[in-house]
Amino acid sequence: MRGLRLTLLVALAALAAFPASADAVRIKDLGRFLGWRDNALVGYGLVTGLAGSGDSSRNAVTQLALRNVLSRLGANVPPELVQSRNVAAVIVTATLPPSANIGDRIDVAISSIGDARSLVGGTLLMTPLLGPDQRSYALAQGPLVVGGYRFDSNYNREQKNYPTSGILPGGATVESRVGSDLVGPQNALTFILKEPDFVTAERVEAGINAAIGSGTARVLDAAAVSINTAAAGGDIYRLISRIESVSISPDALARVVINERTGTVVAGGGVQISSVVISQGDVKISVSVDNEAAPYGYGGGYPIYNGPTDRRGGGGRGLIVTNTRLEVTSPAHDAVVQFPNTTVGDLVTGLARVHVDTRGMIAILQAIRAAGALHAEIVVQ
Repeated sequence: MRGLRLTLLVALAALAAFPASADAVRIKDLGRFLGWRDNALVGYGLVTGLAGSGDSSRNAVTQLALRNVLSRLGANVPPELVQSRNVAAVIVTATLPPSANIGDRIDVAISSIGDARSLVGGTLLMTPLLGPDQRSYALAQGPLVVGGYRFDSNYNREQKNYPTSGILPGGATVESRVGSDLVGPQNALTFILKEPDFVTAERVEAGINAAIGSGTARVLDAAAVSINTAAAGGDIYRLISRIESVSISPDALARVVINERTGTVVAGGGVQISSVVISQGDVKISVSVDNEAAPYGYGGGYPIYNGPTDRRGGGGRGLIVTNTRLEVTSPAHDAVVQFPNTTVGDLVTGLARVHVDTRGMIAILQAIRAAGALHAEIVVQ
């Protein structure tokens, strides 16, 4: 925990040294152009070649799908003969990038939808991958890569990770590309910010106008900047390349992210704290119980009994003596600290000097935010 506190202290002190605005960042790293997006694909298929770890005969969907595949290949098999556990029904998913062309390879993820125990060693049969419009955009097929295993023997089971899901690196071939409509109404491009902010949007507008020409860009709202393509002279992609290479200083949000499970605090640069007084300390109470066994004795007028071989006690029993100790401890590092207007980095530095641990710092930051002295958004994970 001490190492985590020191690392946290160094990180926050470094963040506090930055001004409210970040260093210059390329516009291409701040967002995307409207119409340039990934596309989700999904399909349903069969994985074969499993070593008895596939779907059971109770899974009617798998049995019907296997019959359909065999019938398309010219083998008509009666339903009662389709009993193999070497087959599993799976859902296949992939992401089609906007720049994909016919013949490109994309990665595929596979997950079981039946009662298969493992997909290790399986091969995915040809599976069409459909878009939201129910059109086939890619075909997936090939051997799976599964990052786990499962073994069973006499009701004993050993499992590592999740053997019912896997991937096919480059396992799908693009059969139809997706067009990107970058130019919208009135021949305008629209740039969308990842983090909507009016100050950053205004700086994007100013940067584009300075690089391309006055009046080229204008702010639509906190998340969008419209760009006139008249200056492109018909070469839209050259204009996009020039815009993406422009660098600006985006506005930094005042935000503190807290993860109480791991005791981690990350603060954005320039997070301000108003004048505040902090009293930190607690009282710890520990209760310890000792149980001791003792035989009957003559000291209290009772007959002695020293075990089952001793016949003088007449069937007496041993006694359980319980001793309870109560300890109250007041920590030596209780502190009352006063801070003027400062930053989170300075606050953490001061708390570390009085030996406040990381979880104590988290509680203090939350209390300061509740008191209205921390001028930042707190995100609790």
